[in-house]
Amino acid sequence: MLDVCLLGCGGMMPLPYRFLTSLMTRFNGSNLLIDCGEGTQIAIKQKGWSFKPIDTICFTHYHGDHISGLPGLLLTMGNAERTEPLTLIGPKGLERVVNALRVIAPELPFPLVFKEIQGPEQVFEQKGYRIRAFRVNHNVTCYGYTLEIDRAGRFDVERARSAQIPMQYWSRLQKGEIIECGGNVYRPEDVLGPARRGIKVTYCTDTRPVEAIAKAAEGADLFICEGMYGEPEKAAKAVEYRHMTFEEAAKLARRAKPAQMWLTHYSPSLVRPEEYMDAVRKIYPESYPGKDGKTIVLDFKEE
Repeated sequence: MLDVCLLGCGGMMPLPYRFLTSLMTRFNGSNLLIDCGEGTQIAIKQKGWSFKPIDTICFTHYHGDHISGLPGLLLTMGNAERTEPLTLIGPKGLERVVNALRVIAPELPFPLVFKEIQGPEQVFEQKGYRIRAFRVNHNVTCYGYTLEIDRAGRFDVERARSAQIPMQYWSRLQKGEIIECGGNVYRPEDVLGPARRGIKVTYCTDTRPVEAIAKAAEGADLFICEGMYGEPEKAAKAVEYRHMTFEEAAKLARRAKPAQMWLTHYSPSLVRPEEYMDAVRKIYPESYPGKDGKTIVLDFKEE
């Protein structure tokens, strides 16, 4: 089961009714952030979720509306007596940018682990997540992220019994352990059926529509996509500043066919995004306007 919360859906500047960009997920006792715009801490507190279990923060890019909340968050985590490492993932320059921001958060009681993305695509394994970073098309180096959680095949009791595997090892094999005992080696594949459908969430923002996004979001349970402008007359502005309109996002969703798409990263001038959703749903019916605090619980689906 994966909890997903769109903490903030604003772009460029925070507003009284809209925080800047950030997404938070919770899985198996671990919390992950994508981006950390100004106001992220307030959004987390309003949601009632905790800072302490955050162990991974992914950054799409280093514009202020996506990273300006980081120094305060690090200080808060430090004041909570955190000692566990915090992993940071982002484009080239990650350590330099974060250390510059840390001028106002110089002493932390926990280590930072920096993982810079190399090339147009890279995969990271973190706390039960497979994190796929893929390059998009903004006016600085920028990446989207797909979060995948695998699900093992069903446990086959008859296979376990016929292989004479002691019952006390069954649960460990189900969790993926390889067990050596008395000269025997027991492997998960000895007792598990084929892998079942997992959970997949794709997030991208600050980009023009590119093929890599549709490919990354293919068949996702949730696709959260940049929608800077709802107004059709701002299509030229979207091209100029390397952003997307609602309809361009919907066309990506139509190709990727996710279970649902949420729009995010609205322009400050876009006050009522819901007013433009009729045109979006003509392109992709399962499209919804994101809003601060919008949450979904994604569970494994039986096939």
